[in-house]
Amino acid sequence: MTVRNIVRKGLAPVIGSERVDRLVDGEAKARASLASWIAPTERPAPVPASAPAETAPESEYPLAPNGYRIYPFDASRFPEPTLTRHEFLTGLHEVLQPRAYLEIGVDDGRSLTLSRTKTIGVDPAFHIVSPLRSDLLLARETSDDFFASTQAQDHLAGTPLDLAFVDGMHWAEFAYRDFINVEKLCGPLSVVVLDDMMPRTVHEAARDRYTDSWAGDVYKVVELLRTERPDLIVVPVNTFPTGVVLVLSVDPASTVLGDRYDDLLAGLTSADPQDVPDEVIERTRAVDGRDLIAWPGWAELRDLRERPRATAMRRKLLASFAETFVR
Repeated sequence: MTVRNIVRKGLAPVIGSERVDRLVDGEAKARASLASWIAPTERPAPVPASAPAETAPESEYPLAPNGYRIYPFDASRFPEPTLTRHEFLTGLHEVLQPRAYLEIGVDDGRSLTLSRTKTIGVDPAFHIVSPLRSDLLLARETSDDFFASTQAQDHLAGTPLDLAFVDGMHWAEFAYRDFINVEKLCGPLSVVVLDDMMPRTVHEAARDRYTDSWAGDVYKVVELLRTERPDLIVVPVNTFPTGVVLVLSVDPASTVLGDRYDDLLAGLTSADPQDVPDEVIERTRAVDGRDLIAWPGWAELRDLRERPRATAMRRKLLASFAETFVR
């Protein structure tokens, strides 16, 4: 079966078969970009053709070992993070004690070392450097290819994802599709974390990478989740370096995001330079990671996972979380 047919089989129910050909054609460009990210020293740092002079790399900015430019950012524009991304994930694993965990964007496997349960890792070019101690399915492929198969369902065997971490390709349409596919594997009290949601400069937010630290334009997904799915609880978390967003109150039966994919695609793929809102760079709606980990409701959330009929109690708990953290 060809890649195009595999993707058509898996994504047609989500975004419609008419859009699959365009998606697969775009995959070639994505893979080329990913290859340059994995081994950037083999070629000079790219300069996005669409970037105006003021956002193009300048020779006075130093080169990082990976060949990309290091751009300064104004740390006074947002509160100093108290936790790194990894420290925040560590805290979530401790308070959630997930029965199943999925991660898109494995890289060297450092985040996967946190999991001791049924686990899925997806990355087309992972290079594991640490021992992994879990019931692990490790897939060396893109997330689109992975979700086009039944590997996740087969490995989970009916256990919902209690925690998922999405750190895949740094383009908004990829993160959007990843969320759609991850949500289908979740339960009503699952937690989904999206990485790189708060770039610190317009340089870090570029679709065509030319900076050492790169978030891409995945930040666009956050506002779409708020507007298209008001049933979701969407909480930005101020972590180092480029912030994360925590999503609660997911609904694996929802088709809203898939139904709206074609209408929203143009906004997801706008050309560089990106128009990054001040509230994203300044993290005005973000909460402190330590405060979120310290929320006293995590123990009750774990208990309610085993009580699927306690709908009223679940809604009350999620409302309490939203009241505490949504800004």
